[in-house]
Amino acid sequence: MNEANLASLLNNSSTTFSNNIAIIYKDRLIPYQELNRQVNSFACTLRRLGIKKGDKVAIMLPNIPEFVIAYFGAMKLGAVAVTLNTASTSYELAYLLDNSDARVFITIPSSAKRFQDIREDLPFCGHLITTEGTEGDLSMETMISEEPLESDLPKISGDDPAVIVYTAGLTGKPLGAVLTHNNLYTQSFLVKEICAGNDQDKGLCLIPLFHTFGATANMLCALNMGAAMVMIDKFNLENVFKTIENTRLTYIAAVPRVYLGMLLYEDAAKADLTSLRLCITGGSTMPVDYIHLFEEKFKTKLLEGYGLTEASPVCSFSRLERTHKPGSIGIPVTGVEAKVVDDKNRDLDSGNVGELVIRGPNVMKGYYRADEKTVEVIIDGWLHTGDLALIDEDGDIFLKGRKKRMIITSGFNVYPKEVEQVVAMHEDVKECVVVAKEDLLRGEVVKAVIVLEKDATADDKEIMRHCRQYLSSYKVPREVEFTDRLP
Repeated sequence: MNEANLASLLNNSSTTFSNNIAIIYKDRLIPYQELNRQVNSFACTLRRLGIKKGDKVAIMLPNIPEFVIAYFGAMKLGAVAVTLNTASTSYELAYLLDNSDARVFITIPSSAKRFQDIREDLPFCGHLITTEGTEGDLSMETMISEEPLESDLPKISGDDPAVIVYTAGLTGKPLGAVLTHNNLYTQSFLVKEICAGNDQDKGLCLIPLFHTFGATANMLCALNMGAAMVMIDKFNLENVFKTIENTRLTYIAAVPRVYLGMLLYEDAAKADLTSLRLCITGGSTMPVDYIHLFEEKFKTKLLEGYGLTEASPVCSFSRLERTHKPGSIGIPVTGVEAKVVDDKNRDLDSGNVGELVIRGPNVMKGYYRADEKTVEVIIDGWLHTGDLALIDEDGDIFLKGRKKRMIITSGFNVYPKEVEQVVAMHEDVKECVVVAKEDLLRGEVVKAVIVLEKDATADDKEIMRHCRQYLSSYKVPREVEFTDRLP
């Protein structure tokens, strides 16, 4: 089996760090050796269901140990994990499961109904697996107690697809970014290399693992260096501070909203955070003025990175050994090149603003079943990010806006077109446009500007209620403005 794959990553760590704790969740402490056994058992049962190399396994789970087991169970078989947002509605799932050709759907019992409501429309997706209970055809609880898979594993190359992650599409339909084993394997070294991580680290698993940033920073990097993933079942700031104290946490990877919340938390001074040596932020831009404030208050470094789903996701990172320039998203990570180009794809000199393009081993294979979209964003091997930036004479990258119409809210991308299509489905809506509104904690939130049909009576609460039927919560407009004519 080739080394540059995720199945071998877990195998190697389970041997090298066999007695280290891999996952801390509530009262569960799962050592690396036991995690690998459970993954092998799960893979064995998946294979009995007929799942083989290249098949798609859809995973819609929160940050719980079962996510890691399901994810790597798919990797062991050479199957492709389709990691889905836990906020996905039945309406969204119908498209995602059909488009991805998923054969298995894995979720928690309370979310099983979302699949059951659309199951007869998805004949190819033949198996519902829940983490426990009897809501599904099978229970993971039973599956991981089965006899482990010991042999006959398929050969997996670095170029084989490992994961499909759906990202918002300009046309209104999400696009599935196909990330290979090599894409993700190379990213798994980042915390070790850039942040001096080691097998004694404990990282707080806050960003959803279905998000590429969460999967890389909180799961793959931790497993690569034999560190522990610390999972919490309920996010609130009190729980975050208690977890840091109780587990002697050493690093956090999270979106800016978490760090801003920590700064504003009234009982922060009472917490013992002496174990915390490093914080990593990404997903959206951290307000410049707050980085220094955070470092001063909590006596720890805050490193900022940049990435996108199509790049697995990390492209650039600030460094411990370099002076951080205010507003910079750092320099490219190892093996990755960055430059800016004009509208005719010509290279621009340092200090000039243009579209940021990326080339390296992190760039996706392409969009699943959407070759025409792939060639629009990967040109001559360079991934066009849609972000405007300048690169200074030292190689530091500074974002300057967006070339494409997109909203980033708490690290999640929302393309206005998708929301506009759902708003327009309401019978009282004549026209609408969806825009970004600045928000300190979330970076941006979704706002809908609507022209109603004559004599229509819908109010903002009715529009939001309508959107919640069809859209994940982060896509639902947080503000609705009615007007006689669109801007």
